[in-house]
Amino acid sequence: MAEKKVNPIRMQQILVGVSVALFILKIIAWWLTSSVAILTDALESSVNVIAGFIGLYSIILSAKPRDREHPYGHGKVEFLSSAIEGILISIAGFIIIYEGIDNFIHPHQLKKLDFGLILVAITGAVNYLVGYLCIKKGREENSPILIASGSHLQSDTYSSLGLLIGVGLIMLTGYAWLDSVVAIVFSFIIIYTGYKIIRKSISGIMDESDHAIINQIVDILNEHRQLEWIDVHNMRVIDYAGFYHIDCHLTVPYYINVNEAHEILDRLTALFKEHFENKVEFFIHVDGCIPQKQCSICNISNCPVRQSPFLSHVQWTHDNILSNNKHSLKNEKFS
Repeated sequence: MAEKKVNPIRMQQILVGVSVALFILKIIAWWLTSSVAILTDALESSVNVIAGFIGLYSIILSAKPRDREHPYGHGKVEFLSSAIEGILISIAGFIIIYEGIDNFIHPHQLKKLDFGLILVAITGAVNYLVGYLCIKKGREENSPILIASGSHLQSDTYSSLGLLIGVGLIMLTGYAWLDSVVAIVFSFIIIYTGYKIIRKSISGIMDESDHAIINQIVDILNEHRQLEWIDVHNMRVIDYAGFYHIDCHLTVPYYINVNEAHEILDRLTALFKEHFENKVEFFIHVDGCIPQKQCSICNISNCPVRQSPFLSHVQWTHDNILSNNKHSLKNEKFS
């Protein structure tokens, strides 16, 4: 039975609803206990709520089709949304540090910690489950905002687990000052989570090379190599948050006509559209082969202009496929 897919917009709507509910529960837990450690959890959940609404808007916007003003679509907004979420998470971490230090100076009397622990445990379990589903869906759809939201929720779970341990120690020892220590320790975890989200978002905005995707492309080309694909080079991949724009140069026999070259391109693009579920477009520049240099890497047996025998194919790799140079045996090393 095929697995039922959840629409990314629907997933983000669920995330927003869950975030609001968990934020209310954590506020109740803080109100019951007066624990600044539990307050840190509530502050982080407030970020979840804000980021959830921003993420929902960005996913709706990124799903809009390309238009005259946005010829590559609107997917980049997801990277911007993720960056905003990362910044908000980091700010929450610094606020928690301030609250922890203030609690050292002006300690609060703790109360009803057992009820607070129960509520924090419930929110932590829900956070982990929803975060797991968000990350899974985000990877399926290559959605940075869903992955960022899911990662944040799971880090929130780890924070909640630490809070359970910390507040449990307070209950066992009676040392109220541990409340501030726990809050400050987990504020650094929150800040680091925010940094990672910001870093990934900036890499997407700046079109940083996605080495995992390039390696996938290399594997596909090597596995499905056709005789007419004499060489592939100068490849560039731009990720528009779930839609890939790929530029490359394809070397084909120089003597074929335009229609034949177009048929070769059609087969290549169809292969990648099938692999990436049609979430890809190619801009391919066709080069004619250079017989003096490239006959030795071309295995077309009935070539009418061959000047030297075939020796070995070029094994495309992550590094040589990015190079803006045609390949030949003279500039390639073979295993």
